[in-house]
Amino acid sequence: MASVLDLRRRIRSVKNTRQITKAMKMVSAARLRRAQERALSSRPYAQMLTNVLKSLVQRAELVDPESGEIRHPLLVEREEKTALLIVVSGESGFAGAFNTNILKAGQRKIRELEGKSVDIVALGRKAQEAFRRRYTSAAFPELPHTYGHAEADETAVFAARERTAAVQLLGEPPAPLEKITFEQVRQLTTRIVHMYERGEIDSVYLSYNEFKSVIAQRIVVERLLPIEKLGETERETAYEPTLEERQAAATAALSAGVGIRQTDTSEEDEIGKKFGTSDVDYIYDQNPAEVFSRLMPRYLATQIYHAVIESIAAYHAARMTAMDSASNNASEMIDALTLTMNRVRQAAITTELTEIVSGAAALQEG
Repeated sequence: MASVLDLRRRIRSVKNTRQITKAMKMVSAARLRRAQERALSSRPYAQMLTNVLKSLVQRAELVDPESGEIRHPLLVEREEKTALLIVVSGESGFAGAFNTNILKAGQRKIRELEGKSVDIVALGRKAQEAFRRRYTSAAFPELPHTYGHAEADETAVFAARERTAAVQLLGEPPAPLEKITFEQVRQLTTRIVHMYERGEIDSVYLSYNEFKSVIAQRIVVERLLPIEKLGETERETAYEPTLEERQAAATAALSAGVGIRQTDTSEEDEIGKKFGTSDVDYIYDQNPAEVFSRLMPRYLATQIYHAVIESIAAYHAARMTAMDSASNNASEMIDALTLTMNRVRQAAITTELTEIVSGAAALQEG
C-alpha cells in the first residue's frame, strides 16, 4: 500500500492537473462565445448571397436554347469517376471524440467511393496528420495566373495531372484553422472550381461538424458540386450526439456561463427570402448571366467558409465539455485519494498507539 507521503504527492499532482483543465475549460468557453458570434454574423451574408443567385436564376438564361446544354460549368452533372472530399477537423486534441468522429465520417465516405479516385483536402492539423499517415500526398494542379479574369486565355491547354494512387491527400491547409480567413478559403475554392471545370474531379463533398448550439450539433457530409439547387445541399447525417453527451455539454456550458439555446434567426431569414421570390424586376448593371457566373464560385466559398467557422465553434464546445468532465473526474479522484490517505494515516496512528500500549504493558510486567 502507498505511504501517506506518496498519496499526498498524488493528490498534489491531481490538483495541479485540475487547475489546468479548469483553465482550459474557461479558455474554450471564451473562444466558443466568439466563434458563435462569428458564425451567426456570417449567416445573413450567406443567406442573402443565396437569395441574389435565386433572383438571377429567374433572369439569366442558364440553358442554351439551341443545344439545351447547361451554360455554367458548376451546374453540369457528369459521371462520377473522381471525387474530392473536404474534411474539417480540429487543430488539437483534448476535445473528447470530436476529431475521431470527424475522421470516421471521412473514412466512411471514402469507403462509399470505393472503385473511384478520391482527392482529400484536409482543413485542420488533426485531419492532416491522420490522412498523411494513410495516403500519399500530392500537389494541387497549377492554376493559370489569369484564371477567373476576363482576359483569361480560354484556348490554353494544361497537362492532365498524373495520379500516383487512387486516394491521395492534396496540398497543405491554407492556414491554422483558428486564423483562416475568407480570402484564403476563396483561393482554395478557386483551385477546386478550376479542377471541376477542367474535369479533373466530378464531385465535391464536405465533411464537418454542423453547429447550431452547444447541445445541437452533428457531423454531416454534404455534396457541394455539382450544384443541383441553390440553397439546398445533398446532406448525409453521419453522427449525432447522444442524450448523455448533450446533457454533459449543457452542464459544462451552464457552469461556464455559455448559452445553450439556439439563436432564433427565422424572422431575418424570412425577410431575406423575399428578395429572391419577389416579383419585382431588378435592374442589373451587367448581364444577369455574367453576374451569376461570377457569384457562383463565391457562393461555393461561402459554404466552405461557413462550415469552417461552425466546426471551430463545435470544436470549442466539445473541448469545453471534455475539460469540464476531466475537472469533475479529477475532483472525484482527489476525494478518493484523500479518503485512502486518511485511512492509511489512521492505520499508522493505530499501529503506533498499539506499539506504545504494548511496550508500556511489557515494562509494567517486567
